Order: sequence, then structure tokens, then C-alpha cells
Amino acid sequence: MGFSILKTRVAQEALGRLLAGYLRLVRRTNRFVVEPADIYERVRPELPLIIAMWHGQHIMIPFSRPDWMPACSLVSRHGDGGFNAVALRELGIGAIRGSGALGKKVREKGGASAFLAMVRRLAAGETMVLTADIPKRARIAGPGIIQLARASGRPVHPIAVVTSRRIDFKSWDRASIGLPFGHGAIIVGEAIHVARDADEATCEAARLALEAGLDAVHARAYEIVGAQDPGAGLRQAFLASSNSVHKDLPA
Repeated sequence: MGFSILKTRVAQEALGRLLAGYLRLVRRTNRFVVEPADIYERVRPELPLIIAMWHGQHIMIPFSRPDWMPACSLVSRHGDGGFNAVALRELGIGAIRGSGALGKKVREKGGASAFLAMVRRLAAGETMVLTADIPKRARIAGPGIIQLARASGRPVHPIAVVTSRRIDFKSWDRASIGLPFGHGAIIVGEAIHVARDADEATCEAARLALEAGLDAVHARAYEIVGAQDPGAGLRQAFLASSNSVHKDLPA
């Protein structure tokens, strides 16, 4: 019964506002280094953008948006998506409900309709903020974000936001949430462009470039705050596990 109460609109509103208020406190009480230092001036002519993050960064990523940049984020229809959408609204960021998936789960999770909504928002001038990896495949960039770049013609920038004082969760994505009174890093990678007529091989090369870019900005962010990235080995672990399962399957 307690869990069902948390799913009500009133509870979602309250939790979302609490989360937004907490994130404002963390933002105000941490000293952030931004690299490149002039990144916001540099990207103005490119607007709107697609901002890509690893899934474990979804709580911290609102810190990266300057007030003058209209932005919207993809938020899951399930689980904690409701109060996350409220928190984003309170922080001035719109929400599109849906999430990435593979195979038959695309329709169930609203991926197709969300994709069209994101293309429309980008065409209207709003920057899109979304995770590159899909649930349970941490640190493996899915094809969706590259297809969004291809369909919209907008550049993708990998980004990482890390604070020196934080809680690292033991979740599948090693999610982190910052704590007050520390210092942090906001690191933005080089743009990845995908032509509208890009073929399958070109899209795959862009997907791999995005993985490499996200790895690089995370490594740099954690270097600045003097810590190790808790999710650094997740891709290798998943791929090793998948290969092991395939080897055990009967021929």
C-alpha cells in the first residue's frame, strides 16, 4: 500500500519538488570547473543540440544546462519517471515520456512516439538531453541517439557531471547523486555529426565515437574531482557476460 501511495500524482509532485530543491542546493554549494571553459559560447551557433550522457548521470545532468538554453529530456514512463519529470519541470526542463528499448519492447516503452516527439522538439529549437545507453546495458550506446541525430541533423555532444562529494549507488548503471559543499566538473566533448543520408556503417562508427567520447569526458571529470569512475568497467563486464551466455548455448 505504501508503494502504491508513492505512485499517486500528489506524491510524485511532492517527491519531484523535493528532488529539484535538493539539486539546487547541490548546485549552489559546489564549485564547478567547466571544460572547455568557453563551451557555452562555442555551442550557441549549433543550437539546438543533442546532449548525451551515460544513464547513471541522469540525476546530475540538469547542472549542465545554462538558463538561456531551452531543453527537454526523455523520461521513462515507468518507475521513478513521474517524479523525475516533475523535478525537471521545476528546474526549467521539459519532459517527453518514453524510453529506449530493443526489439518488441520499443512500443511498450513508448520509444517510437517519443522519437517523433524529440525530432519535433529539436525542429522547434529545443535541445534534447538523453541517455545514450538503454536499461541493463550500461555504458553501451544504443542506436537510438545516433538515429535521432541522423533524422534531425543536430550534433551530439557527450557530457559528464561529477561532484567530489556524492553517493554512488550499486545499481546496474552505478548512478550517482552529488552532495553539498564540495567541488565538481562539467565536461563537454566534441560534437558528433551524423548526415541525414548516413549508411549503416557510418551510423555504427558514430555510435562507437559516442561511446569513446562519453568514456573520455567521464574519465576527465573523475580525474578533476580526484576519484575513480565506478561505472568504468560496466561495458566490458556486460559484453563478457553476454559472450559467456552465447558460448553456453547449444549449437
